[in-house]
Amino acid sequence: MQGKATRIDLFNLRTPQMRAFHLSWMAFFVCFFGWFALAPLMPMVKGEFGLSKDQLANINIAAVAVTVLGRLLIGPMCDRYGPRRTYTALLLAGSIPVFGIAFAHSYQAFLFFRLAIGVIGASFVITQYHTSVMFAPNVVGTANAASAGWGNAGGGVTQSVMPWVCVAVVAVGVSQAASWRVAMLVPGTLMVIVGGLYWRFTQDCPQGDYRELRARGITPENGKRGGWAVFRMAMLNYRVWLLFVTYAGCFGIELFVHGVAASYYVDRFGLDLRSAGLAAGSFGLLALFARALGGIVSDRLARRRGLIARTRLLCILMLGEGLGLLWFSGMQSAGLAVVAMLTFGLFIHMACGATYALVPFIDRQALGGVAGIIGAGGNVGAVAAGFVLKSTGSVQHTFMLLGGFVIVGSLCALAVRFSSEHMAREEQLYQEALRQNHGARGMPVVPAVLAVD
Repeated sequence: MQGKATRIDLFNLRTPQMRAFHLSWMAFFVCFFGWFALAPLMPMVKGEFGLSKDQLANINIAAVAVTVLGRLLIGPMCDRYGPRRTYTALLLAGSIPVFGIAFAHSYQAFLFFRLAIGVIGASFVITQYHTSVMFAPNVVGTANAASAGWGNAGGGVTQSVMPWVCVAVVAVGVSQAASWRVAMLVPGTLMVIVGGLYWRFTQDCPQGDYRELRARGITPENGKRGGWAVFRMAMLNYRVWLLFVTYAGCFGIELFVHGVAASYYVDRFGLDLRSAGLAAGSFGLLALFARALGGIVSDRLARRRGLIARTRLLCILMLGEGLGLLWFSGMQSAGLAVVAMLTFGLFIHMACGATYALVPFIDRQALGGVAGIIGAGGNVGAVAAGFVLKSTGSVQHTFMLLGGFVIVGSLCALAVRFSSEHMAREEQLYQEALRQNHGARGMPVVPAVLAVD
């Protein structure tokens, strides 16, 4: 396994694995923060530009549409250039439209910058790629889920924090009308700072940087030169497309909720901007533990029941999410709506974690392509949800329809199958990781069950 970490030492920053872990979730956090920083401020933007429902729907779609392309491209870029260079470039380039939207003075300019900001959503793929190449099979599900979950929490933090940033900006003398523009300087600045830290303190894999390894004639396990050939390998794997659908049904819905929740609580329940932001922010803050929980449960079940247990867990979580969405769509009071949102939100975040706990086992030779395609599925789901909202004109009705889609989509998780040879190979790698981990602790190895369907 070429030096992959067999355990997660949260407070150890001396190893390249743990530096990559912490900086990858921090990078995803600030990208998510910048990606959805405008969502809780949209009532102010709507008033300034006099936006119609159709224009608001276009903005919500634009926020996630370009991310589909970004996620498809970013996986092969990680294979080719390494996650360190790719993430640093994305953070620095992505900060430009975050700063730029503060200078938009028309609907067309605002829509353009909102579309451009969406490219930073591709950061998720790099986070999952980097932790996948740094951690061994016995903990990779937990590492992937925790890093993505803590990064996703940026969506909850921005919902709660950005309205208060506007209040602070007004308190120092900026006009109310200009406060949202000045507030956007905060996420842009954070992206630049973390970009510098990523370049300085991370490396591509346990052995070092891809460029330096190739110069010495060493081919990294996942750092193949033929990034596009690897991408084609991923495209031909049917399991990738099944998980594309399931991720559309969990992360796609998560993105949709981040985009509309604050405005939904204002319009439907009459909450003020700060109260709506806190309500919407509670959904995103579930990512602090729920996504990691999905990965932890997936790792534990895989140890006892084998690889197929990961797919069954994903199916169950998505069924719970779909039923929760149906419940939420019928709520008539803000308090019950928040309870229902937190319930289906728990299943959403856990399902996202369970999905990427499964991703590293789909095809190790095409990890970048696999991670990119499945990650793009999340944004396709968000774009589809945006078009459903545009056609129905009702957020409440849209949530009900999405609940039905998720229930049907959960069956795709059950359709993911692995050959006996594939499962035996993964079991061997898993047992090797356990031996290394238990050997380091002086503990006996308990064999896992190899389940074959």
